[in-house]
Amino acid sequence: MDSSKNDEAKGAEHIHDASEDLARVANQEAHELGPIAAMRKHPLDTAWAFFAVVSCLLVSFENQASGMVLSIPQFRKDFGNEFEGSYVLDADWQSAFYGGPVASSIIGTFSAGYLADKVGRKPILGVSIALSFVAIAIEFIATTPAMFFGGKFLNGFLTGIILSVAVTYVGEVTPMAIRGLFTCLTALMMTIGPLTAAIIVDNTGNIDSPWAYRAIFCSQFGFAGICIIFAPFMPESPVWLLSVGKADKATRALRRLGYSGTGLDMRISQIQTTLDKAKEEAAGATYLDCFRRSNLRRTIISVMPLAIQALGGVYFVASYGTYYIQLAGYSTAASFKLQIAQHGLSMAGNICSWFLVDRVGRRPLTFWGTFSVTLILLIAAGLATEGSPGAIKGSVALIVLYNFFYNISIGATAYTLLCEVATSRLRVKTVSIGIALQYTIFCVWAFVIPYMFNPDQANLGAKTAFLFGGLGVLCLVYLWFYQPETAHRSYEELDELFMKKVSVRQFANYKTDAEAKELN
Repeated sequence: MDSSKNDEAKGAEHIHDASEDLARVANQEAHELGPIAAMRKHPLDTAWAFFAVVSCLLVSFENQASGMVLSIPQFRKDFGNEFEGSYVLDADWQSAFYGGPVASSIIGTFSAGYLADKVGRKPILGVSIALSFVAIAIEFIATTPAMFFGGKFLNGFLTGIILSVAVTYVGEVTPMAIRGLFTCLTALMMTIGPLTAAIIVDNTGNIDSPWAYRAIFCSQFGFAGICIIFAPFMPESPVWLLSVGKADKATRALRRLGYSGTGLDMRISQIQTTLDKAKEEAAGATYLDCFRRSNLRRTIISVMPLAIQALGGVYFVASYGTYYIQLAGYSTAASFKLQIAQHGLSMAGNICSWFLVDRVGRRPLTFWGTFSVTLILLIAAGLATEGSPGAIKGSVALIVLYNFFYNISIGATAYTLLCEVATSRLRVKTVSIGIALQYTIFCVWAFVIPYMFNPDQANLGAKTAFLFGGLGVLCLVYLWFYQPETAHRSYEELDELFMKKVSVRQFANYKTDAEAKELN
């Protein structure tokens, strides 16, 4: 009997060792593949990751729609009140339109963390996209502030789920060589949605009817329609399937993602080995596990870049940039043209980030980008204080330029760090925490900024940027001392680095056991 048990134990150990050997070969291959080679070798992985990225268009379009409709005179006329010869949206409703959807997004992100781990990534993403049609319809037909708020609140909840699940899915199915690129593509979607809306507003914003703003919400049906066509055919995340013990379904999902033969065995072993090593640090896979042991440091490093986005002025620039341009004396038509320029610069910055995120690295790109946008905000606020026509134009130019430097750096790298630093078993929950934290900060700004910025309140205008410039300085201190370099690391290597508590300064050059075994 004892001999039989020993034989079984040895057999299990042999299988375990063989699985680890396959995982090491898979890691070595991942290090050797470049981005183009990875996309050629894994075209289906790439295609479905791209679909998940595209679903984020719904999020970016919805998040910017409130700020854009505020700049449309007809919207302020239909939903606001007359003030000194023009129409101004009541500060309470303005705060509600901005803050309500942000608050519901927070609920959505936490719901996503639970539901996506319980029933899977695919069904949660598909159902949320389907329900978004209802929310868009309410926004489209709204005739009162309360009805419009209801549509925004529901859509905020759904977009919180969509963003959390989509970012998690991208991190789980993309090969290491294109992980940075595809998470930066998520940030690109955050610029394409607003750019599309800006072009629509430029063409319809001066119409003397509700279609001046309804055209924006009507176009959302198109984004949702594209997503709902492909959602039923999306393969489930093999990482999630293996994490819940569904090995057969994980194998089928990987086959649908283009894996076969030895490549299939290697990928399964790689995922399973990473999950097994992370199990001790996250045995229960609950939200509390995100703050235990080495996961506490990982959670902070994952979510802080998104928080820095929110603290660094992007909400102010995105939501109030066009309104400030109008208050600075530019015509409505000119402000819409400058709005398009803003989003064009955002796209250009993000495209540049594709080539820098792996070559330059996450840490330097994040730090120096944050330094640049902080400097821009402080100078813009200083020019607004000076108050001359030339200074005001200078502050407008800087606010437009902000978009390029933001999107080439922290605007892109935050999504990369969010999904790659989190441990595999806690990824969707960590992503949910990061997005919820960012939206919580946005929610604060949604209720505070109208009273600081609006001409019928404190009337600070662009001087509001002093607040975000000051917070940016504090964020730079955090990044310098706490943000490590995580580029070119497999998930197994990152697990080891955090479990060994490797310091920020040693992180980039530390030789892990996984690397040593690959070399041997």
